Amino acid sequence: MTDHETHCYELVADCQLRAATDLFTHTWDPVVLAALRTGPRRRHALRTAIGAISDKVLTDTLHRLHANGLIDRHAHAQAPPRVEYGLTSLGQSLVDGPMTALGRWAIEHSDELLDAQERTARTPPDTQATPHRGG
Repeated sequence: MTDHETHCYELVADCQLRAATDLFTHTWDPVVLAALRTGPRRRHALRTAIGAISDKVLTDTLHRLHANGLIDRHAHAQAPPRVEYGLTSLGQSLVDGPMTALGRWAIEHSDELLDAQERTARTPPDTQATPHRGG
């Protein structure tokens, strides 16, 4: 592989990594995905299961997850109309893979994480170490 090909590959890999990590930058995306883990749900059932999510935020989240191919929307032909949201196979693989691994990590390391956050919160800002930025 030439240097140019290597550089192009790194850029593509970077774009792929960014696309994947963007799925976790929206606070409610993983929450909605986790709520759909047990099976398809109607909008009201999702709001009830999740709790403190506004209708607008839920709408935006559902649209974003659908646009990313992580959930599907199934409208049943009946009166009154009934719409259910469920995980696609891609969404299921995200929930069963990285989200489950992250959840395990959080459970295993939550005490360490909280201790570090509490230590930092108790330390005055002018005495906190700043990360070294190499050049």
